[in-house]
Amino acid sequence: MNDRENTGRYALITGGTSGIGLELAKLFAENDYNLVLVARNEQELVQTAEELRTNGREVITVVADFFNPDAPFSVYEEVKAYGIDIDVLINNAGQGVYGKFIETELQRELDIIHLNISACVVLSKFFVKDMVQRGYGKILNLSSIAGKIPGPYQAVYHGTKAFVHFFSEAIRSELKDTGVTVTSLLPGATDTDFFRKADMGESKIVQEQELADPAFVARKGYEALMKGEDMVVAGFKNKMQVAIGNLSTDEAATERMGNMQKPTDQ
Repeated sequence: MNDRENTGRYALITGGTSGIGLELAKLFAENDYNLVLVARNEQELVQTAEELRTNGREVITVVADFFNPDAPFSVYEEVKAYGIDIDVLINNAGQGVYGKFIETELQRELDIIHLNISACVVLSKFFVKDMVQRGYGKILNLSSIAGKIPGPYQAVYHGTKAFVHFFSEAIRSELKDTGVTVTSLLPGATDTDFFRKADMGESKIVQEQELADPAFVARKGYEALMKGEDMVVAGFKNKMQVAIGNLSTDEAATERMGNMQKPTDQ
């Protein structure tokens, strides 16, 4: 076991003040990790840090808005200025936008691409180099079952999550025998602030489906990460949905997802 498994370990979590990110932060704090929490709301960061700063655990907060393409570069520089090594990187922050592609706002979609894809790539690029140099590290990237199935009414979001998943699998393969593992977490619809931010309150997937508990999803992701697994689909129904999608044509899978995500009045 690496010496850093025993003391002085740091986990960096983006979007760590709510939802799955917050539940992951709780798990790492419970398991004797110091935390670096990254989010764009300073007040929520301070409040979350106070809640998690127990048993002598250090909680560092970094304010960053990943809609800004320069923000992840600044996050890396700020973390390095603290003189700490990141043992676990959790690329959790992400958003979607709901509606037909011809009707949604382009700038918002570009912001989401910066948040969901660019920030993940930049942070992974810098921190994985440090991890490989040390011979140890773990990365958990939040994809989604949306990354396995095309999604009408969320075309850009599904596309970004497909990128995150296959990007994760690819760099995982490249990192064999380096001591660094990459795990892709694929939850389904989860009871977080995601749907409010995406303006999805009137979609069938919110109105008619039972949403997963973010604590359950976080636990599945944490366990898979610690085992060094390549991916985990959180929840039996989601596993079945992915399996059915794998057996279907892309056209049929897309049609099913579109029916699940369309507005309730259609």
